[in-house]
Amino acid sequence: MLQRITIHNLALIRDLEIEFTPELNVFSGETGAGKSIIVDSLMLLVGARYDKSLLKFGEDSGFVEGVFGFENSEPLEALGVDADDGFFIVTRKFFKDGRNDIRVNGKQATTAMLRELMQNYVDIYGQNEYQSLLKLTEQHKILDHFVFKHDDAPLKAHRATYDAYKKVCADMKALGDEQARAQRIDVLKFQIEEIRAADVKSGEEEKLVERRHVLMASERIKNALAECVGMLDGDDGASGAVSDAVRAIGAVSSLDEAYSSLHERLRSVSIELDDIAECVKDELDGMDGSERELDEVVTRLDKLRALKSKYGNYEAMQKFAADAESELERLTGGAELYDKLCDEERALRKKLYDGCIALSQLRRDGAKRMKDRIESELGDLGMANSVFEIVFGETPSIDKFVSGVTAAGFDEFEFYLSPNVGQPLLPLAKIISGGEMSRFMLAIKLITGNLSNIETMIFDEIDTGISGATGLCVAKKLAELSRGRQVLCVTHLPQIAAMADGHYYIVKLEKDGDTTTKVTSLDRDGMVSEISRLSGTRGVSSSSDKNATELKDFCDGYKRELPVT
Repeated sequence: MLQRITIHNLALIRDLEIEFTPELNVFSGETGAGKSIIVDSLMLLVGARYDKSLLKFGEDSGFVEGVFGFENSEPLEALGVDADDGFFIVTRKFFKDGRNDIRVNGKQATTAMLRELMQNYVDIYGQNEYQSLLKLTEQHKILDHFVFKHDDAPLKAHRATYDAYKKVCADMKALGDEQARAQRIDVLKFQIEEIRAADVKSGEEEKLVERRHVLMASERIKNALAECVGMLDGDDGASGAVSDAVRAIGAVSSLDEAYSSLHERLRSVSIELDDIAECVKDELDGMDGSERELDEVVTRLDKLRALKSKYGNYEAMQKFAADAESELERLTGGAELYDKLCDEERALRKKLYDGCIALSQLRRDGAKRMKDRIESELGDLGMANSVFEIVFGETPSIDKFVSGVTAAGFDEFEFYLSPNVGQPLLPLAKIISGGEMSRFMLAIKLITGNLSNIETMIFDEIDTGISGATGLCVAKKLAELSRGRQVLCVTHLPQIAAMADGHYYIVKLEKDGDTTTKVTSLDRDGMVSEISRLSGTRGVSSSSDKNATELKDFCDGYKRELPVT
């Protein structure tokens, strides 16, 4: 639950810190005082989108910080947040350029991550949520939550069958009919033969590129080798000159050891030059086939690159061929496999239909129980003559149900309501007023809230369109709800304010050319005074404060009698 919220530079709030009770917390104040700012702050803590217009005018940055106690640590652990202390802190800093920084116990998070986390701890109900109740998808979620919250095994079993059925259908489609299968087999055979016949080697392309580079320089290489041969072995070449030197020094080599040494060295050089000359000649003779080899290298490179454009690099090409061979093997026995898949499809379709029928019956039985619960709660909320029904569509036959089946079954249903005697049952969206919607939402939450582990519920505009005795009925229900979880509520009704365990008065102040919103936690005398103001009789009736005290005493007595859930 929300233990404390700190707000800095949000809209009209400069600096604010509020400590909350674990039960019913009520916000009230004059119109325009800034009650919506408190709701905006709470919305930011649960993952709402930040709008830079929320930043207090003239400031560069601000933040909202909430301290939450918890019982369920799994969502925090899934986010990688340390959850050993029994509480966690959400901090949301925001800036005038629209940026915002979100942290949970110091760990950075995105808006989506925050929203995913906080849906396990806080529910906020405002005008948008009331409108969502008119959507069929939301109505389906509510009934399924009511029916399957404590035993979702039938739903899981149906989803498993549904997934298996969809896979078989996909396999049948991939296998295709006989003509499509034959065409596919031809394509696969061609592709496999093309890859295998090419006999591509790992790293072959790179080696060919290097060889082509050498071959493309063959003319230049030829000229260099020929020139080298001429200089070594020509008439005036180095080899002949060195040979002449060997003969000249050889004539006197026996006369002195120094000449003998020179003779040996020159003879070694002569031998080495002759050997080099022969190697260069061999290289030159080998250049005769370079043009033919270049053609071969270019042709091979073109082939490799054409294959690469079709199937990818060497590794991808080998995988493609292996996968194609597997598919070919499967398709070669395609007729038999297709018949087998048809048998599986028929069996799974029957199983899927039976599962849908079972789910539908569970929903219809649950809808009757939900009808009784909703009508009972609406009676307590001043709508005793209301009739609520969940109207189901016609059950499809086994031959036609597949087109409309989903992972949740084939049921189509909608919430219907007749809020007054003599009015026909009509879809919720066509008949319900603002006050009726507020009470209907509260009835839903009183029922489904007890099925969830949400620790904090926040109601904005729950008292829209209601007053008098109905307001007291709503106040009682909020008190009941708050005995098992924390409830925060923005209100303008004295009956709801009188039921508060913690009451926070919101006022707008002007000072030194600046407008700020201030929130004061009221003691009992302050609560009575605010109840009197909300009743509209302060300054008009001398008994206004006395009536407010009596209402507060009545509400405190009512809460003392409530069981803690």
